Parts: sequence; structure tokens; C-alpha cells
Amino acid sequence: IGETGLDYYWTIHSETCADPATQKDVFAWHIDLANRTGKPLMIHNRDADRDLLDVLAAEGAPETVVMHCFSGPVPIARECVDRGYLLSFSGTVTFANSGELREGAALTPDEQILVETDAPFLTPHPYRGQPNQSYCVPYTARVLAETRGVSAEEMAATLGANARRAFSLPLR
Repeated sequence: IGETGLDYYWTIHSETCADPATQKDVFAWHIDLANRTGKPLMIHNRDADRDLLDVLAAEGAPETVVMHCFSGPVPIARECVDRGYLLSFSGTVTFANSGELREGAALTPDEQILVETDAPFLTPHPYRGQPNQSYCVPYTARVLAETRGVSAEEMAATLGANARRAFSLPLR
């Protein structure tokens, strides 16, 4: 279910974005829908870490929660990991100024890490600034592998297994 969640950035920067109270109500409805259907919940979060985690706790998060394009600080990464959520990292983890994001990736257990395939504006280095395409995913995966001290092949196997499990995808 989703991508759903809270986006406080656009609440401030756009006249057409729903206010935080409305966003929380809709988010709660989506959490309930994920729980009733047994579907994974794909989370969008921008500038709303604490409120987002509080709503998930209050509503009762479904079995599978994926933090889409995770970009939070280390304490939020740790809290998500402790709650059993999957953290999905985009191309931003490859940027030189993303040390804290790589630290969050390093602390994420193998069974809770994913890589983004749907992040059109979060293209990894060396293609930053260009539209993101599927051919860019390995650049992000390689940086995750380096960050975690594993081979690119091992990282790819971990990411593939996690995606298959999270989204009930068949083996190839």
C-alpha cells in the first residue's frame, strides 16, 4: 500500500499540499488498509520523522513496512531497524556529503535493507543531476556493499532476497 506517509516539506513550500492533520488521517487509513489486506506498506517521509513513527506506532504497523528512499538521521534509522522496518536506500547514499546516511545503511541488518528502483530525482553518483534510470541501481548497490564491507555480488543477493520476501515475488 502506498507510497504513503507524511510530507511536511511540501506543506511549507506548496499551497496545494494537505495540512499535517489531514496527512495523518489519510496515513492512518492507509496503515489500516495494509493491515486488513496483509500488503506491505511503502512509506514516503519528508521532514516528518517523529510524527510518522508516532502514527505508525499508534495505528499498529503492518508486518512489512518499507521506508522508501530512506534519508533520516542515524537515530531514526536505528529506531526503524528496532521496529523491524526495511530501509530502502536511494542514490543519495552515494553522495560525498551523505556520511550519516551511509552510517544508517551500515547499521541496517542484512534482512532489512533494500535499494531504490523508483526514485526519479535521486540519481546516484556519477549520474547525479540526470534522470534516474534502472541502469543506475547497481551504482547505489555498490556503495551499499562498500559501506557494509561486503562484495557487490553478496549485496546484490541480499537485496534481491529481501525484495522477493518483502513483496512476495517469485524466485527467478
